[in-house]
Parts: sequence; C-alpha cells; structure tokens
Amino acid sequence: MAVVIDLSGSVAVVTGGTRGVGAGIARALLEAGAEVVTCARRPPDAPVEAAGRTARHLPVDLRDPAAVTAFFARVRDDHGRLDVLVNNAGGTPFRLLGDAGAAQQARVVELNLLVPLTVSLAAYELMRHQDRGGSIIMIGSVSGTRPSPGSAAYGAAKAGLDNLARTMAVEWAPRVRVNTLVLGMVRTELSALHYGDEDGVAAVGRTVPLGRLAEPADVGDACVFLASDRAAYISGASLPVHGGGERPAFLDAATTDHTPSERNTP
Repeated sequence: MAVVIDLSGSVAVVTGGTRGVGAGIARALLEAGAEVVTCARRPPDAPVEAAGRTARHLPVDLRDPAAVTAFFARVRDDHGRLDVLVNNAGGTPFRLLGDAGAAQQARVVELNLLVPLTVSLAAYELMRHQDRGGSIIMIGSVSGTRPSPGSAAYGAAKAGLDNLARTMAVEWAPRVRVNTLVLGMVRTELSALHYGDEDGVAAVGRTVPLGRLAEPADVGDACVFLASDRAAYISGASLPVHGGGERPAFLDAATTDHTPSERNTP
C-alpha cells in the first residue's frame, strides 16, 4: 500500500524559502497540503507554487530579533498556529580565513547559527502552547562535519547548529521535535557559480556515490517526512542528505590495484 504523507491543516514557515533549496522545501510542503509562509528580506522573483497552491511571502530581516518576534506574532494572528519551522536561511561566499577580517567571518556565523537560534526561540513560543506542539528542522551541511577550507566560519556555524538542535530536542521535548538535515551538494540556479557549465556540474555529480547532485526536491521530501507524524519518534537526529557522502581521496590517489579484501584502509 502506498504511503502518503498529508500535512493538510498544518502551517509551515520556511526561512529563506524564495529560491534554491528553500523554494524546493516550500514546494514539497505545499504538495503535502501544508499552508506555507516563506520569509526573507526580499520577495521571490516569482511566486513559489506547487499543486495549484502558492506560498505566502512576508518580508523580514532575520538578523533583527524584534522583527522576528513581530513576524511570528503575525503568523499566529493570521494563521492561528505554527506546526513546522524549517531554518533554511543561510550561506556564505567562498572566502579563505586569511582573506577576510573577523567582522566578516562573524556575520557568517550570525546568519548560519545565531539567526536559527533567534528564529527557533520565537517559533517555540507558539509551538509550546499548542496541543500537538510542533517540529523544527535545521538545514545543516557536510561543511559542519569535516574541514571546510574557503568556508571555515560557515562550517563552524553548521557544526554548532547541529549541536544546538540536539540540545533543543532535549530541552523542548516532548512538545517540540527538533532535527537536522545534513546536506551535501545541491543543484540550484546558482550551481554554475560553483561548478561551471553543465559538463562541470555533471563532473562534480560523478564524485557523489549516487552519481548526481541533490535536487531541491530531495531536500523537500526529507523535510516533509520529518515534519510528519511518520517521524513522531524522531527528535535530536541528524539525517544525512548527501547521496552517500564524498568518495575518500585516498581511493583515487592509490596507484596499486588491490581487491577490497586486500586493501588497507585508514
């Protein structure tokens, strides 16, 4: 029998849900039946739509705690509840540590760690008073699990975000579940800036065990699952959505062909 996840009647907020991964998450939630509110400083270039429905957008500067509080008060007043929060807003330019000052690196940490903390605290004030509580999903990164040259502050922030989510899951249980999706490379409209033309994107995709970059819909499907009752006993978890991870460099660097049973691995 097919398993269908139905989020009809629920209200979801996706921060930074206007393009790329965030828009993919918003579309997946719309397809599952949720009412979706996206928020960012700028409106989307085009409405985020799926299944004949459109996400609502409200502008907000997520770095401003007072603006965040006012935003969630409006969600409560307009929709009556908040069932799902996806902390998707974030990102960083490629910048080696020695090429930027402390203030620039601190802004990266602020966006990728302090903003999700601020937003989650505001969302919790709504969710904690609801009979069914709620679900908070952090969008993490493999950059937080391994060295990340060129994005050190981002990787450090994502590592902290995962720890923060695990602590929230303990402190806010059983009313609110908190989990993290640990993303690898995702194909978006900005992929060309990182990987080049279509041949470059394909070449990078071949380094992933599953043979391709993730699509925003892959991330969206994982969010729908964690938001649903199918994940009712999942909290404090970190779910990798990275296509199997990264092929270890030593496998390509080795010059001697051994069978797996003969190869010495680190």
